[in-house]
Amino acid sequence: MASRLYLRNVMRAPNNPTAKFILHELDLSLSTQLCRAAESYRLAFYPSSSTSECLALAGRLHADGIFCSAEPGECRNLLTLMNGRGLHMPVVVVSRIPEVSEWLGAIEAGAVDYCAAPFERRDISWVVQSMLLASQHPHVS
Repeated sequence: MASRLYLRNVMRAPNNPTAKFILHELDLSLSTQLCRAAESYRLAFYPSSSTSECLALAGRLHADGIFCSAEPGECRNLLTLMNGRGLHMPVVVVSRIPEVSEWLGAIEAGAVDYCAAPFERRDISWVVQSMLLASQHPHVS
């Protein structure tokens, strides 16, 4: 789980962010890389270390999306709980290694996308735009 203080130093949330995202169960290295790749955008990132914290943050912040760890079962568990609570928010699975099987598993579980480090500025821009579009048009279950 990423250190909140360290992330605040790496990526200071702007006064009026264009979007708010939760970094769910991402380790410090992945969180830092993601924040640095997105630093030219006016985005706010909020780390969470548990599924219950993530769901509480999502509701309280009216977050635009969640970047979720690719740890086995983490994405599926989060999406199952979100669906059970009627919380429709785009989830992108984040990994260190681009694996086709992980990507397919994430999409089948209901994630809107999958991205792997190292993160490129243009890739993050595309993923963020996809998440914002998905949050405006949530799937109806």
